Amino acid sequence: MFVLRRVLSFGCKHPKRLYSSHQGEVTSLYEFHVRNGGKIVNFGGFLLPVQYSDQSIVNSHLFTRKSASIFDVSHMLQTEIRGPNCVEFFESLCTADIRGLADNSASLTVFTNDNGGILDDLIVTKVNEEFLFVVSNAAMKQQDQQIMINGLEKFRKRQGSKGQELSIQFLEPHDRALIALQGPKAAASLQNLTEVNLKSLYFMSTAVGSISNVQECRISRCGYTGEDGFELSIPANNAEKVVQTLLENADVKLAGLGARDSLRLEAGLCLYGSDIDAKTTPIEGALTWLVAKRRRLDANFPGASTILRQIQAGSKVKRVGLAASSGPPARHGAQILSTDGGVLGEITSGCPSPSLGFNIAMGYVSSEFSKVGTKLGLKIRDKVYEGIVTKMPFVKASYYTKPKIN
Repeated sequence: MFVLRRVLSFGCKHPKRLYSSHQGEVTSLYEFHVRNGGKIVNFGGFLLPVQYSDQSIVNSHLFTRKSASIFDVSHMLQTEIRGPNCVEFFESLCTADIRGLADNSASLTVFTNDNGGILDDLIVTKVNEEFLFVVSNAAMKQQDQQIMINGLEKFRKRQGSKGQELSIQFLEPHDRALIALQGPKAAASLQNLTEVNLKSLYFMSTAVGSISNVQECRISRCGYTGEDGFELSIPANNAEKVVQTLLENADVKLAGLGARDSLRLEAGLCLYGSDIDAKTTPIEGALTWLVAKRRRLDANFPGASTILRQIQAGSKVKRVGLAASSGPPARHGAQILSTDGGVLGEITSGCPSPSLGFNIAMGYVSSEFSKVGTKLGLKIRDKVYEGIVTKMPFVKASYYTKPKIN
């Protein structure tokens, strides 16, 4: 039985549903998932499908690698920031060189605290000098909203009139859906439905156009699987229409959070709250590349002194990839040991790799044990199995990037 109730969220009322024993907010595609056999779980406060009844997580994973899958990621926080000096404002919160981005291009970045810890990872798109589009994690929604709201107040106090024209709009899931279409056949399946020329839309770039005659859709070439693909920000009342039209192509199927997690792990991508958190710096998380060169020189982002010191001197711990050919998969919290039995750290994410046929994991070890090829022990249910530090990503990325000019 469904129970509807009204909730107050940042001054606006939005519906939530209670489903069975699970409590959480729903996306505009919730009933569509149920009708199509979605096994619903609570993820980040939202009721989303972990898989569908017509295929296992492994089959869904492998289908994405060879064809294309649709993931409902409408739970992610979508934010629009508008006005003069929005670039300068947002750079005060994160480590990206937004000023150096071309219009309609994006960067992965992180919010950091005063100790250099990662508060969240997010994608910021510079539509133009006066318009940013930001996508961040659902589980950190309230925190991220406060980071931006508080940051804008501080920016206005520092800059006076420069910040008065800035505005922040948080797009609710019942206003805008966010659909990830991922896999090598994603572009071909989408191109027939949009006037946007996808051949000229490269990885981490964006365009606005129609999809299935639905107007005002933002098409961003990015994703969380290591495959070519897109994130489609769509008016929520037309999300089901777009998804249904995409599914008319036999090369496209629905996929759930289970496959999304194993795909991102094979791609060596972090899950916030597991692989990185407020106690982890970008350097410790093997994400030094997220601290843009110009920002290192300016040193004007939160936690800059700690992060820059670690860039120069190194960090005591480091996130590494691990592969194991025997034993059960090492899951979150499993201890990582030296060959003489000393505890070096612990696993943050791990699973059997559907694409590779052996177990993979990520975790933190003392930096002197982080060299590729180092043999370590993985303690799983009181038994120790051999693991080897492995270069990431485990599965080579297939992003559609702009050709390099020699």
